[in-house]
Amino acid sequence: MEKEHSIALEIFKDISFSKKEIAFIDSKFSKIHLKKGDILLIPGAYVKNQYYVFSGCLRSYFINAQGKDHTTQFAVNDWWISDYTAFFSGEKSVMNIECLQDAVIYQFSRENMNQLCEKMPKVEIFFRKKMERAFAGFQKRILEYLSQPAKERYLKFISTYPVISKSIRNYHIASYLGITTESLSRIRKSIH
Repeated sequence: MEKEHSIALEIFKDISFSKKEIAFIDSKFSKIHLKKGDILLIPGAYVKNQYYVFSGCLRSYFINAQGKDHTTQFAVNDWWISDYTAFFSGEKSVMNIECLQDAVIYQFSRENMNQLCEKMPKVEIFFRKKMERAFAGFQKRILEYLSQPAKERYLKFISTYPVISKSIRNYHIASYLGITTESLSRIRKSIH
C-alpha cells in the first residue's frame, strides 16, 4: 500500500512509524466490502478476527431464548467490532454482527494482533488503551442501564451518538436501549 492509502496510518493516526513498519502493519489487515444486510458473524462460529470500521455502520447483537433481539454495540468510522468474549477466550460466538449501512471494514486476526504487539510495543500500548476505554464504556453503559429510566438513556444515546441515531432504524435504537419500539416512540413524542 502507498503511504497515503495506508490503513496503518488511519488506525494508528497518533503513532509514528517507519515506512517498513507501516508496510508490515498494512500486511496484517484484510479489506472487506459489506452491503447493507450482510451478516459478518453468527452464533456458534469461532471468532479469530476483530474488525476496524473504515466506513458504514455495523451492529452486534444477540438473540435470547425467547427470540428477543438485544443490540450490544454499534460501530461506525474509526470503531472496532467483534464478539470480544469469543475473540479473547477462544469460545464460540454468541453474537451476530450485521451491516446496517454499506461498509468498508478491515479484518484483523488475533494472531496478527499478537505479532504486532510483540514486535511493536507502541501498538500493544494502543490496543491496551483501546481495551481500557472499551471496558470502561461497557461498564458505564451497564450502570446507566440499571439505574436510569429509558428516557434518560435515550437522551444520552442521541447526544453521545448523533451520527448513529440519525442513520439507523428505531428498532435498532430501541434494542440497544433495552426498550420496545413503542416505548421509544412515546419517548420521542414526549421530547418533541
